[in-house]
Amino acid sequence: MGVDVCWDTAASQPPARLASLRSMDAVVRGAKDEWLKLFAADGVIEDPVGPSMFDEEGKGHHGTEGISAFWDLTIANVERFQFTIRDSHAAGSECANVGTITTYLPGGYRVDTDGVFVYRVNEAGLVTSMRAFWETERAMATARKADE
Repeated sequence: MGVDVCWDTAASQPPARLASLRSMDAVVRGAKDEWLKLFAADGVIEDPVGPSMFDEEGKGHHGTEGISAFWDLTIANVERFQFTIRDSHAAGSECANVGTITTYLPGGYRVDTDGVFVYRVNEAGLVTSMRAFWETERAMATARKADE
């Protein structure tokens, strides 16, 4: 499985953008352990932000154990990911990527999730926060056979 992250940028990147690119790359390759190492021990994922089918209370997935459980609940159930980042804005210790995540699901379906994906890193370049702003109903409305 090759890297399917689309983003045409210069070789040198701000730390938060670099962390986001590494995160997407690890997800595409199904490299859970590598992905987990990108996060600070006290990191948090809110994907999507607020209450959802992945986080009923909307409080996020905290720490290595919570982030690992998030992988098992969401990422592990997808056959293939494609990230298309149309724009990226880095400032300070954060980066906001604007794009689409296409997920290929069991049963031959795919879903496109448009959103803004915000990464914050600490001084060591580890992700302390990943917040994904996307709408469940909007994403589910794109569900279709993968060959369409």
